[in-house]
Amino acid sequence: MPVFETPSPRSNSPGDLALYVHWPFCVSKCPYCDFNSHVREEVDQAAWRDALLTDLAHEARVLPGRRLQSIFFGGGTPSLMPPSTVAAVLDAAEKAWGFAEGIEITLEANPSSVEAARFADLARAGVNRVSLGLQSLDDQALKFLGRAHDVNEGQAALATAQSVFPRVSFDLIYALPGQRLDDWRAELARALSLGTEHLSLYQLTIEAGTRFATEALAGRIVIPDGDSAADLFEATRADTAAAGLPAYETSNHARPGSESRHNLAYWRYQDYAGIGPGAHGRRGGLATVRRKKPENWLAAIERNGHGMEVEDPLTPSTRATEALLMGLRLAEGVDLDRITELNAGVVPVDLAAVARLEALGLIVHSPGRLRVTEAGALLLDAILPEIVTA
Repeated sequence: MPVFETPSPRSNSPGDLALYVHWPFCVSKCPYCDFNSHVREEVDQAAWRDALLTDLAHEARVLPGRRLQSIFFGGGTPSLMPPSTVAAVLDAAEKAWGFAEGIEITLEANPSSVEAARFADLARAGVNRVSLGLQSLDDQALKFLGRAHDVNEGQAALATAQSVFPRVSFDLIYALPGQRLDDWRAELARALSLGTEHLSLYQLTIEAGTRFATEALAGRIVIPDGDSAADLFEATRADTAAAGLPAYETSNHARPGSESRHNLAYWRYQDYAGIGPGAHGRRGGLATVRRKKPENWLAAIERNGHGMEVEDPLTPSTRATEALLMGLRLAEGVDLDRITELNAGVVPVDLAAVARLEALGLIVHSPGRLRVTEAGALLLDAILPEIVTA
């Protein structure tokens, strides 16, 4: 089995790059989902493969001399991609940039039996990490969340994934309407017993434009209040830490060394290219966004040779702010010296506010580094506007 070592905050070469590939199609739209996902009766697979390769080639032209440390196929439901398309994208990416030793190649997957049947082919194509959308280990909750699988099918898909891929993560959603603390802790204990070394655990949020938003507005959905949600969050962090999978980011938990290399690239504010409909990128001081609607992205590929809609330079202040907002989600915190460099030499935090919050036990400010404490993690959304000045 390959050995994967999670890079330290300073271990990545300046030439390293992450690549995000967006596959926008799903079998159905979940009622809580506000991602760029679409249901289509038919997909021209050859046309989509060619378009992804064209979009990738554009990024390769504007980003020469880099080396890929991670690739992430997200969506949508990228496990619906033909394995041959995944293989073609990986082959083109390796030829364009080259792969770092131990490159992490992740693909998001739904736990249906149809998609699980493709896992071996996806592994042969080069995928070495799967992020499985189990979402719950309770059949009633799965029905509420609009998921097509049940618990048995989900666990069967997980077992298949664990037999095929070197690394497997799965997602769960908690803080559901009426969910009691004891019930969630029992479900989490069951999840921790399933043998993965990475869990993504998200509290249910009501996002604008989703079916749940309509239901919540009508009073048919009521998620736990702030105090109840805080209790669930604190128990989640305590129980995962006790099991040896501490939170290394607000919603992500892993055994040391099993953190998601790709997501660390985002949170550490490293360069990443994004291709496919709606994909975002941050590279060379530019913010890039691809056209969101699949048909519009395809038309842009045919017209321009890429799917770009936005390619804007980021000001030093914006870069520093983004780096702070992302980095303070991490347990390791942020390198203040680096962020000061991004901000043209100006410290981008209110040091008086930092000192006040440190006295309250919410932040730790050591030479050149800033991080939130366990108590601070619960209040991160309130802390950020207090300290960020960039």
